[in-house]
Amino acid sequence: MVRELVPMSAPDITEADIQAVSEVLRSGRLSLGPKQEEFEQLVAKRVGVSQALAVSSGTAALHLLVRAFGLGPGDEVLVPSFTFAASVNCLLYEDVTPVFVDIQPDTYNLDPRDLEAKITPRTRAVIPVDVFGHPADWEEIEQLAQKYGLAVIDDSCEALGALYRGRPIGSFGDAATFAFYANKQITTGEGGMIVTNNAQVADLCRSLRNQGRGRMGSWLLHEELGYNYRMDEMSAALGVSQMMRLDEILAKRAAAAQRYTEYLSGMDWVCPPAVRDYVTPSWFVYVVTLAEGINREVLIENLARQGIPSRAYFPPVHLQPYFQRWQETRPASDAWDWRPGSLPVTENVSRRTLALPFYSNITAPEQELVVQALIGAA
Repeated sequence: MVRELVPMSAPDITEADIQAVSEVLRSGRLSLGPKQEEFEQLVAKRVGVSQALAVSSGTAALHLLVRAFGLGPGDEVLVPSFTFAASVNCLLYEDVTPVFVDIQPDTYNLDPRDLEAKITPRTRAVIPVDVFGHPADWEEIEQLAQKYGLAVIDDSCEALGALYRGRPIGSFGDAATFAFYANKQITTGEGGMIVTNNAQVADLCRSLRNQGRGRMGSWLLHEELGYNYRMDEMSAALGVSQMMRLDEILAKRAAAAQRYTEYLSGMDWVCPPAVRDYVTPSWFVYVVTLAEGINREVLIENLARQGIPSRAYFPPVHLQPYFQRWQETRPASDAWDWRPGSLPVTENVSRRTLALPFYSNITAPEQELVVQALIGAA
């Protein structure tokens, strides 16, 4: 097996981060403590909302919002298929029907025209995804949501720090989610966050994340059917420490993305990520689009032989084995039949997108090594 010369991703951890976690361990207060509240306040202030609540993962955040908005059997929710599975799984947990929206070929975000075309009398909500940290078309999405009376849950798990027309991602729609897995812009190891200006939704989610307990009730008094979706104090302390460096981290990732774009400029069979001129992306991963006719699987194998990892991002959710099995359980009256060819842009893009090694502290020489390997792997 060839040793990897460059990691696929790596967290940006400093001695200050380690010290912050150590202090919590020495304190003896490991859950439901002051670091969670501090982390929540920092994220809420950054996004510009009144409410933020930390949870165990971005998936948990999405699931809680599906519950909080009362979505259930018989309801349809519009969502892209070009996304991480959690964007859809949060609906399946509650037996909500996902209705997949095709995407734009440049930004990979959902296409508002296809979104409107798929609204039915059963449509209750839309879950846009700010894919790879590039904001979705929020102006059009919010106009459509208002026109048809839809709730909007922003899956911004990949986009902390991004801006749409100068406004922070996470402040759009009725509520939004962030995630802090190890390869995200900032990390808490595992962890997520719900942000919203809706105090009622926030209060319900606080109860649901904590086994359904009320704020002032007995520890063993459960007002709701809840979950153990809490964030521990060690994770929150790491989140606080990382938030203090968020601008620095975002700047490093933006610089790394710019270097890749420059290094790839002379390659006519590799298209760098598109960035609309009215957004400021928050670079989560660096995903290129290969020209038609390039065998991506062979390319990945050839890169691996040179010690360079890469990933196929994203396989469409509607074609995933588990989703196809779920679809088979649906009643014959279900109008949606998601088979190959049903989302042409999504399926075409999914066959041609490739994630290159990317993280905050990747160096210019490492990126040059990646690009040279890419040239040699074609």
